[in-house]
Amino acid sequence: ARVQGADLVILGGLNDGAWPDMPPPDPWLNRAMRRQAGMLLPDRKIGLAAHDFQQAVAAREVLLTRALRDDEAETVPSRWLNRLTNLLAGLPATGGPEALAAMRARGRTWLAPALRLDHDSETVPAQNRPSPRPPVAARPRKLSVTRIQTLIRDPFAIYARHVLRLHPLDPLNRPPDARLRGTVLHRILHRAIAQGLPEDRTAARARLREIAGEVLVADAPWPAERRLWAARLDRVADWFLDGEARRRGEGRPAALEAAGQLSLGAPGFTLTGTADRIDRLTDGQLAILDYKTGTPPTPPQIHAFDKQLLLEAGIAEAGGFNDLPPGPVARLTYIGLGTAPVERSIPPGPVTIRGQDYDFSPGAALAGLRRLIAAYDRQSRGYTARRAMEKVRFEGDYDHLARFGEWDDTDPPVPEDVG
Repeated sequence: ARVQGADLVILGGLNDGAWPDMPPPDPWLNRAMRRQAGMLLPDRKIGLAAHDFQQAVAAREVLLTRALRDDEAETVPSRWLNRLTNLLAGLPATGGPEALAAMRARGRTWLAPALRLDHDSETVPAQNRPSPRPPVAARPRKLSVTRIQTLIRDPFAIYARHVLRLHPLDPLNRPPDARLRGTVLHRILHRAIAQGLPEDRTAARARLREIAGEVLVADAPWPAERRLWAARLDRVADWFLDGEARRRGEGRPAALEAAGQLSLGAPGFTLTGTADRIDRLTDGQLAILDYKTGTPPTPPQIHAFDKQLLLEAGIAEAGGFNDLPPGPVARLTYIGLGTAPVERSIPPGPVTIRGQDYDFSPGAALAGLRRLIAAYDRQSRGYTARRAMEKVRFEGDYDHLARFGEWDDTDPPVPEDVG
């Protein structure tokens, strides 16, 4: 950067303590001891910063800026800015004060618009909670089982993604976030189940660890995160292998990462999905399993909005999964591999849990989905932002587009027809 040139150079943060930065205190060696040891003095950083300033301020056009206040009090101008203004003010015979006044006048042309932001009487009204109503013909006719939860909880996200076709941009450097960790875990378990694990526990653990190492090296280019994720998997390995031995006694995997779809008929809507795993039980019935890196949903959450496995069961019973004959689904199981591993199964059908009646039958889930799609096939139904978010603590991909923050979840939606 020091050897590059620019037509305009902006030197910002010209406050003492910011530029130049104060040298950090050394709790071990004072200046005399550092000099005797042949070590560099902290003041050398200020000298290098002064050199950078001298090079940059000699550009063709330069803006020198600083903040008058920080979070706590007024700031002190940088020593270089002080020396420059003192030098110009002390050269009346060569036009120094006039040059300084001209510099400040040019700076005011930039400061004036910024100051008007604080004094302008015109205010922009806050955005209402949006509920756009696009033409029925433009509304999506195909969604995956995981998007149904979004349609229930945050319909505006479905509108933005599937009507406006706006997709979040991937970061330039992908972070090792929870989503990627879940993807990596799915790949590890998929390979382990597809290739088979030895019956001997020690050999099975070793094989699972070997597969995890191969997948992590290929998909997680962060050495520290690889070790953390491998340690998490290793912590729940025995629990997972115990459950896998029990599941192998009840049936065999019939499909892994199985893609399927189902036409809902009357609404003219296609439901798609990919099941993590479908087992064929010894009695010929099916069991659908889903791996979770966090906590599996509770029965009230499954009943209200997390209908992924219920809808996958509906696809399976209709023969919608590739190369998998139709059959009744006897079990829906979430395998949670988080800090506290848990396996949560629900029977597909009516059930009473803690005095509350639920209907977890695939037919009821599909009937509810048909009603939901039929409701969105009416022009009067809008895609309300954050309609039923429950306890979501993270920002949605489209919250900024809905201008969330200018309104909150207690504000009523304002429907609006959009072309």
